[in-house]
Order: sequence, then C-alpha cells, then structure tokens
Amino acid sequence: MNRTTGHYVITHYKDEKVRAFVPDPLPPDPSLHFGMSLINALHDAANALGRLDGAAQLLPNEGLLLYSYLRKEAVLSSQIEGTQSTFTDLLRYEVDEAAGAPLDDDIEVSNYVRAFVHARDQLDSPNGLPLCNRLLRGVHEILLTGTRGSKKLPGEFRKSQVWIGGTRPSNARFVPPPHEQAAEAISDLEKFLHQDDELPALVRAGRVHVQFETIHPFLDGNGRVGRMLILLVLLDRGVLSTPALYLSLHFKRHRSLYYELLDAVRTRGDWEAWIAFFLEAVTVAANSAVETARRIAEVTDRDRAQVQQAAHTTGGTLRVLRALGERPVTNINRVADQTGLSRPTVATALSRLCGLGVAREVTGRARDRVFVYTEYLDILDEDTEPL
Repeated sequence: MNRTTGHYVITHYKDEKVRAFVPDPLPPDPSLHFGMSLINALHDAANALGRLDGAAQLLPNEGLLLYSYLRKEAVLSSQIEGTQSTFTDLLRYEVDEAAGAPLDDDIEVSNYVRAFVHARDQLDSPNGLPLCNRLLRGVHEILLTGTRGSKKLPGEFRKSQVWIGGTRPSNARFVPPPHEQAAEAISDLEKFLHQDDELPALVRAGRVHVQFETIHPFLDGNGRVGRMLILLVLLDRGVLSTPALYLSLHFKRHRSLYYELLDAVRTRGDWEAWIAFFLEAVTVAANSAVETARRIAEVTDRDRAQVQQAAHTTGGTLRVLRALGERPVTNINRVADQTGLSRPTVATALSRLCGLGVAREVTGRARDRVFVYTEYLDILDEDTEPL
C-alpha cells in the first residue's frame, strides 16, 4: 500500500536550494493494514516481552537486568552511530576510567546510561516529568555533555538545517524538515505520545521512533535518543516493567535494512514493512535477553556451588562473589562498599576467586586493580564488538 506521509518544501542552505521533507502528524492516513502476519507478529512480540519481564526471577538480583542490560543497549545503540566501545570497555571506564577504547567513546556510552536513568527516574517519580519534549531535551543534554557533540546545542532543539548522509543537503540521503517545521512536528509528536486510544503500545513505539528520526529535532544524537524513546514508550505504557530490552542488537545486525525501512516509510508510506521489522526486532531482542538471563543464572549457581565446596571458603568470599554478580567489573574499594567487608578481607576473597578461575584481574597493576567476573562478563559482552 502506498500512502503519503508528508510533503517536501524548498529551503536554502548557504548557496543551494534544499528539498526537505516535512512529515505529516501521526497517525498515518490511511491507517495501517493489520493482516494476519502483522497480527501474529504483534502477538509474538507481546508474548516475548511477557517472558522477558519474568526473566528477572531467574537472577539473584533483579537490579542486574537494569544494570547490565541497559548498559548493553547503550553500547549497541552508540555503536550504530560509530562508537568503538564494547560492553567491557564501558564497565571498566565506569570503574577506573582506564578502558581500552578511546575515552570519548566511553564517555558517550556512559552518558547514554545516565540519560536513560534520568528519564526513567522522572517517569517513576510522582513529581517527575511525563514523557514529553522537555524530558527528551533533558535526556539530550545529558547525552551530549562532555562529548564530541557538546557544542551542538545539548538540550535544545536545532535552529538550523541538518541532513543525513552526504557532505551537504544536495547529496544527502535524506533531508529532515527545516527547523521551523521541525518545531511544529515535534510538538505534534508530543501530542501523539499522550493520546489515549486503543493503539497497541508496541505499534505506538514503532511509529514514534520513525517519526522522531524523520523530524531529527536535534543537531546531534538523534539516533540514540530515538532508540531510547522506544524503551521509554514501552515503560510509560506499562508493557515493559524493566528496560531489559537491547533492541539495538537487531538494528545493528540489520543496519542497512533498518535504514532502508525508515526511508520506505518516508518515500512510500510503507508503515507495514517497518512495523513488521520492528516487531521482529522486539521478539528477537526479548528472547535473546531471556536466554542471557538463563545463562547468567546457570553461571552464578554453578560458581556459588564451586566456591562453597572449595577449601577455606568463608562467608566473606561468598559475599564478594555475590557482589561480582551485581557488578561484574569492579575493584576492591567498590566491593568493600557493597559488602561492608574490610578491604583486606575483600582482597583475600578476590584472590581466592581468581585462584578458582571464577574471576580475573585485568590491569596487571599492583595497586588500583580491576577485577572481572570472567564467564558472566563474557556472556554480556557477546555481540558488542564494534561494526
């Protein structure tokens, strides 16, 4: 089905005319055609999200889902934009700012985590902001602070023309609306976010992502904010209770198709193809996250049993093992703060865990050492190699 999703306007950038696309407000007209394939895809995605919400019961600490999975999504979403940090790089940076990847990349990924936590706290607080443009501007400000994009109006909607791909608008792959029309379009999108209707939350999230990317309201960081917005919509609508969905893994694996389908909505109004892809991404990501939780639970149960059976095991060693399960990259001071144990006791316990092959020290330093929970971290680090 072909449908019109917007119109073009002629504007100017320096000395050249620019043909920029202005999207129509949501919802699309005519509305989506929900054939059996889309209905089944929606059913599969909803069931997968239900299993993901239940996956927290597999882990010794539900906070692991928020801590670890959110960071994996931050890494993957940032990699789509070209950063080189892996999951391990991010966690090492958060411990001692000594990660192996370029420091700028680590800051950008760490900022993504901070920005999302800020947004979630606002949504969870009775006095916090709802899902609105003011909240998105706050997310954007945190995301760009101290990074290579720090001079690109953090926290402010753009006041100039942008384009996607190419060196200038005339050879770009896509030119979003001029900033005046972008301001009106992002205001319309905010209204759509708050609509109270029978539209399934997953379909709403998929539509919102495309519309946000099409408007491109910021000078930089639109892709990361737009992908974060998917999770925020699902949390806000109550179909996801914890942000344990690293959707960007599917987008990263199918990066060309991801961009092609976004363009197909703009050029042909092919919402059906995009929503089918989006629902598949949700299903795959949710099932992957559940499997990851199962594997982590197996590793932690096995290692706990191994440590309990080892000679000279103390309660302190088991407490340190649990702390590693909560923060798989850490140092002696952090574990001491987590457990309330003395630093010499923590150091001894970590040495025992390294001797058992459960943990390893990764800096080679005599002081300010960093320890990782080996197999646990290997599971979480899967698929986070840069593009």
